[in-house]
Amino acid sequence: MITSLETFILHVPVTRNRIADSTHSITHWGMPGVKIMTDSEHVGYGFTGTHAHLDSDRLITDCISNCYAELLIGEEIDDPRKLWKKLAHNPPLQWVGRAGITTMALAAVDIPLWDLKSKYREEPLWQTLGGVSGKKVEAYNTDGGWLNFSQDMLVDDVKRLTQEEGYKSIKMKVGKPDPNEDIARIEAVRKAFGENVRIMTDANGRWRIPQNIETLSYLKDYDVTWIEEPLWHDDVAGHCRLAEIIETPIALGEMLYSFAHFNEFISSCGVKYVQPDATRLGGITEALDVCDLAYEHELPVTPHAGDMAQTQIHMSIAHQSIELLEFIPWITHCFEEPLKINSGYFEYPQMPGAGTTIKNECMQEFGRKV
Repeated sequence: MITSLETFILHVPVTRNRIADSTHSITHWGMPGVKIMTDSEHVGYGFTGTHAHLDSDRLITDCISNCYAELLIGEEIDDPRKLWKKLAHNPPLQWVGRAGITTMALAAVDIPLWDLKSKYREEPLWQTLGGVSGKKVEAYNTDGGWLNFSQDMLVDDVKRLTQEEGYKSIKMKVGKPDPNEDIARIEAVRKAFGENVRIMTDANGRWRIPQNIETLSYLKDYDVTWIEEPLWHDDVAGHCRLAEIIETPIALGEMLYSFAHFNEFISSCGVKYVQPDATRLGGITEALDVCDLAYEHELPVTPHAGDMAQTQIHMSIAHQSIELLEFIPWITHCFEEPLKINSGYFEYPQMPGAGTTIKNECMQEFGRKV
């Protein structure tokens, strides 16, 4: 039975002191989250992912403490989906928000509920979700492709990731003020590594139709696997139009906050690679529903890793629509069982739970006042 909740905020430094894409520049990754205590020795951990702005992070933890906590205390933890419905369908919360702060707070609460269920069952979450050993989940690395890296740094990092660390797939950011520079950077990577590396690109919602149609049309010449978020995140009609014009498949989902949002893009044929993020949707529960929806439409799922894949590896092992998962190594060292990648593929977590148990020393080192 749930007895209490305790919120926390961690701000963990990113690599190279600062990273940037076409619309954001950050020095730390934010982890507003919650510990859920029970009447046994088990504690569940969950969090969402932010750009480490303390005031907005506190809005998330305040939502957990002031809105969700009272709905959970006294509840049993054997059915996370039942508790998710109680929280997600709460009328006062639906009135003030069905996306953004309320859903990110819901995600941070839903994840420790699954963590607890697996800990009670003394098995890793991927087993609780029905996964079996043997499936391979490939990791693609985003951390070498930031837009503030020079072209030489970009090529050097892809060399390190592929030739030294064994990755077969990398993602690089696009959206420079001069689109010719984007094409030159993609060309440099492709020429340096040939067909041995799968390249994904991500514009982070920077571009607009029709200004960048010509740029997007060039991506096919470099065998780019997908273009992620080419347009503003909510522009369903624009993505549908673009999907009809360009040959490169569209990927999106990190800025969609509900099953309904995904359903609109999928049913309108505006997306090929579906990218739910369990830390932005309503946690593992709703992310699984989106995976089911994509599978029904025969679309691959490649989750966005606001959790840096620490939690979503379990969902990826268990769900038949996922074979590829994003990885960024910023927060791996914070956990009792950090993710491990071998020759470009994730190793299976073995400890009971969702892999979200945070080391006490990291709570102390990176913790901020809630």
